[in-house]
Amino acid sequence: MQELTVNDIADLEDPGKGNPAVVFIYTPFCGTCKLGEKMLEIVGQTIPGLLIYRFNINTGPQFAQKWEIASVPGLLIFRHGRIVEKHFAFQSVDFLYRTLKRFF
Repeated sequence: MQELTVNDIADLEDPGKGNPAVVFIYTPFCGTCKLGEKMLEIVGQTIPGLLIYRFNINTGPQFAQKWEIASVPGLLIFRHGRIVEKHFAFQSVDFLYRTLKRFF
């Protein structure tokens, strides 16, 4: 997973970007986030071309409100600079695979 910084967000929200972008929202001391990240790493190995970004919401708290982050871990899927899908319950590796496979 590639770490996003606050400076990278403008590129992520660029409406000219047609390819989907997957962003894993986490905080460093969240145990559930660590489990969710492992699940996403497994999914990332099974879907060719899938690149998952990770963003520590503590480094950009203004985005928690802007993106309406309800809890961590979170999964945001961007397309054309907009969030098209959000998930805050990762349920299972199979759920994440089926969710992300629709976009790639």
